[in-house]
Amino acid sequence: MSQTTGHAVHQQLVALLDQQNATFRVMEHQAVGKCEAVSEIRGTALGQGAKALVCHVKGNGVRQHVLAIIAADKQADLTKLAVALGGLRASLASPVEVDTLTGCEFGAIPPFSFHPDLKLVADPLLFERFDEIAFNAGLLTHSVIMNTQDYLRIAAPTLIDFHRQE
Repeated sequence: MSQTTGHAVHQQLVALLDQQNATFRVMEHQAVGKCEAVSEIRGTALGQGAKALVCHVKGNGVRQHVLAIIAADKQADLTKLAVALGGLRASLASPVEVDTLTGCEFGAIPPFSFHPDLKLVADPLLFERFDEIAFNAGLLTHSVIMNTQDYLRIAAPTLIDFHRQE
């Protein structure tokens, strides 16, 4: 993935949020790989982080790519996700597939799908605890912190409970 592609996704995302009159702010920061570290830099709670997982869902005649959004303080139950979408199993996509479907490197994927073959789903717990969510915005060095209700209105993800029960 070239940095140019990530910049294009970032610009597309910011343009969409501006066009839709979303309440949001962009924050530039050093690139960090861990959800905990970036939450600290952003000054947000870990649970506000929107972690994006590119997955394959297969079985029962289903073959689908999914962008699954979950709170950064939770673990995904991929079987639960697959079953909710009519499949039998789900797995994480390869780095090449992630690049093709999102134009972003791992860790920089925003919780928006700009690819027609990438279905957007989100775990509702992410939206129940905080008025704002935070996520890397196409680049590891740029985050967006935005109003939760604006995100739901603009992105319109399919809501599926797929976090692991503790």
